[in-house]
Amino acid sequence: MAEKKVEIPGQELPFRQGVGMMIINKSNRIFVGKRIDSKTNGWQMPQGGINLGETPSAAALREMAEEIGSNQGKIIAESKKWYSYRLPPFLVHKLWEGKYCGQRQKWFLIRFTGQDSDINVKTKHPEFDSWQWVEVHELLENIIPFKYKLYSKIIAEFKELIM
Repeated sequence: MAEKKVEIPGQELPFRQGVGMMIINKSNRIFVGKRIDSKTNGWQMPQGGINLGETPSAAALREMAEEIGSNQGKIIAESKKWYSYRLPPFLVHKLWEGKYCGQRQKWFLIRFTGQDSDINVKTKHPEFDSWQWVEVHELLENIIPFKYKLYSKIIAEFKELIM
């Protein structure tokens, strides 16, 4: 009897190059948005792709403005390495036209310098339908499950700056 080969959708696809933003307020609480396209309690930190010719830091500030409706922030740290995550197989062909298996990201710790009233997630192409500030210990409680390991690593890297 021949052994059956199990194919995992997206395994052969490349990672999308992107950035992630841990945006913190004056109280070192972290911005999270509830994904507009999630049927579950899908909260996450803002993230996005890097455009051709764009530096990761410029992409982070652009994505911040696009996703939270405000560019009032200052980069205070950049991750020492690139982090990656894989999408669950059922999402591979639903996101990014099925071109990527997940994302490889440079992460930035950004101090939000505006007021809460400056944040407006009802942007031109909204990704979130609501948002909140959470304590670092609350961050992992309600996030999209496949990002748990990634977020744990980001917290560990930026911990000294946010605790």
